[in-house]
Amino acid sequence: MIRFENVSIRYADAAGDALSGVSLTVPDGELCLVVGRTGSGKSTLLGAASGHVPHFTGGRLSGRVLVGGRDTRNHRPRELADVVGVVGQSPAGGFVTDSVEDELAFTMESLGIQRPVMRRRVEETLDLLGLAELRDRPLAQLSAGQQQRVAIGSALTAHPRVLVLDEPTSALDPGAAEDVLAALHRLVHDLGITVLLSEHRLERVVQYADSVISLGGSGQPPRYGVPGEVLAASDVAPPVVHLGRLAGWSPLPLSVRDARRRAGELRDRLGPRRVTDHRAGGDVVLRATGLTVRYRGGPPVLEDLDLTLVRGEVAALMGRNGAGKSTLLWTLQGALKPLRGSVRVGRDEPSALNPADRRTRVALVPQDPADLLYLDTVQAECRQADSESQRPAGITRILVDRLTPGVDDESDPRDLSEGQRLSLVLAIQLSARPAVLLLDEPTRGLDYMAKDRLGAALAELAGDGVAVLLATHDVEFVASVADRVLVLASGEIITDGATANVVLSSPTYAPQVAKVLAPDPWLTVADVAQALSGVA
Repeated sequence: MIRFENVSIRYADAAGDALSGVSLTVPDGELCLVVGRTGSGKSTLLGAASGHVPHFTGGRLSGRVLVGGRDTRNHRPRELADVVGVVGQSPAGGFVTDSVEDELAFTMESLGIQRPVMRRRVEETLDLLGLAELRDRPLAQLSAGQQQRVAIGSALTAHPRVLVLDEPTSALDPGAAEDVLAALHRLVHDLGITVLLSEHRLERVVQYADSVISLGGSGQPPRYGVPGEVLAASDVAPPVVHLGRLAGWSPLPLSVRDARRRAGELRDRLGPRRVTDHRAGGDVVLRATGLTVRYRGGPPVLEDLDLTLVRGEVAALMGRNGAGKSTLLWTLQGALKPLRGSVRVGRDEPSALNPADRRTRVALVPQDPADLLYLDTVQAECRQADSESQRPAGITRILVDRLTPGVDDESDPRDLSEGQRLSLVLAIQLSARPAVLLLDEPTRGLDYMAKDRLGAALAELAGDGVAVLLATHDVEFVASVADRVLVLASGEIITDGATANVVLSSPTYAPQVAKVLAPDPWLTVADVAQALSGVA
């Protein structure tokens, strides 16, 4: 169904190929997972399969990409729309109508499909993806998971033979991610649709994959094959695979179920473990009391919420999409003023401060760090941050190098990878030396290695006395970096406790290692490796 024949792609002014020597065939009715580090060419490969590369992106494509027998070099994306459906990372950014039903019909209207056929396909898609009860709902009122299913449905109504998805679960809570992946699994197995998708959170999706394309970057040809064989030789793999390597299991497990069947001997080697509370016990630096926030006369998003953050802790804020996590962060930062209640950082109320003074108390890195970048080069952004923070010249640049070495001064911030952009914005915010750092979905778009670097940076900040609060759906990241977990639901904090106590008691928020080794309280591969080194 998708055939790459010695494909290489190089963008204008690039020093090397984004893809090099790709020759492989993805057959009908398979879910093929594309893996690799940030910058390895995953989005380029997906774009080549949909025709967006090079027609929309520019650059030079050598070799041939055939989709359903059509050469993407000779067919622009609109001429492939009946064969290839595309779903991007941010579904809301691609919506062109206001309601669910209208959005499902839009692609068919563009293709000139007759109205009776359109009506039948809309009804079929509503039932297939569990959207029937939402048909009249405004798209803006849907949760992120519901929006993702609508975006998939909009692509499906054209009856494509291929679906191309770029990180379809990156912004979703664990439950919503399971719903989306279950829908994709049904499309593959019941309808024979070929699905090509990339995803950084492999622990969510690898068990659904029939095949894997692993991109090494730097002009290296990809590896393609069954998931177990490809991931066995890849440094980009989910925790359960790394646990299997550590335990010496062969073949390596790809799912929690497979690993649990073989975990008895490993539990015996590890022995009993006692959970300790590692929560920081420093001074309170932020106190929120009685926060109530609502939008445009609607029901409260937050209601009578109390929260404290202490010096030197890393706290994770979790909860389903739409629970109010971003609203809480912006209220704590002061950009959003509550209807009732107060936020204090020391003696100051952030909402009463001007933006420059506010940054020295509470800094916030939003879901899309690029929202805070507006200059043409990294160097200009760093100089501006030094000036606004009244810090010596070069301080922000030093922070960037500590977080992500090797970022060129003359690079356009818009051309940086997700991890590099996050590091730049984080350095800009930290240049003001805030007492509290807030991060909204900081691991979105980051590979495992970039998340390790971010985790080390947050640990260092906590060691310097900064209080960190991150809103995230990334349970693996929480297990490795957080001292404390707070769960938000219906506008109130329903759980607040030490990380191990919270995640071990929840099937929703438990990381893979915890599920494999339950009931013993292990959270990460690093925990297991450290224990085994002690046993040895």
